[in-house]
Amino acid sequence: MKNSTQSESPALAAATAMFVEVLVIGIGALTATVFLLVALIGPEATAKLAPVAGSSAATGVALAASYALGILLDRAADTALTTHRRRLRTHFFSSNSDYAKARLRLADFPVLAARADYARSRMRICRGWLLNSLALTLTADLAMLRYSFEHRLLALCVTSGLGILTAYGFYRAWRVLTVTGYRKLAEQTAASPTTPPVPAQPEPGSMSSQQVH
Repeated sequence: MKNSTQSESPALAAATAMFVEVLVIGIGALTATVFLLVALIGPEATAKLAPVAGSSAATGVALAASYALGILLDRAADTALTTHRRRLRTHFFSSNSDYAKARLRLADFPVLAARADYARSRMRICRGWLLNSLALTLTADLAMLRYSFEHRLLALCVTSGLGILTAYGFYRAWRVLTVTGYRKLAEQTAASPTTPPVPAQPEPGSMSSQQVH
């Protein structure tokens, strides 16, 4: 019973971390969707729907939609960056089988595996928010074009500039985390594929101990 509980705890923690990770990505995607909706329906319809957005039912729907959109966006980001990611991986692993073997060897070291999982979680958030940043920039610009307000051109320029810089920042963070993860995986699994046995020490008073003295 004890072993079953211990094995379930890491699985539960991993599932919780994955849920939070997908939700963090999905919140950005939902916000971009709302901006797009505002741009499509215009100011008058937006003002009529605003009271509904603050209801408890809308909050529940928004949470579910964020999770669903997070899954879709995570897959889209992974697909968009797959070729680039594989190109980076070839600097450390000559084939997919070598990479798979390294991942299996790392599983024998729980502390290192946990650190690698945390690094991959940050990497997935960065790649998801790379797309989120671009989507938010585009939809926010479209939404502002439907409204007439002072210094709109300046607001559009600032929003576009900050959005592009943010997207580039997430790309750089994703690339650094990806390269670092591959490099550490290669070093850790190459340096310690197996742990050599520690020689047994002679007990006090044994024959070997007496011979040393």
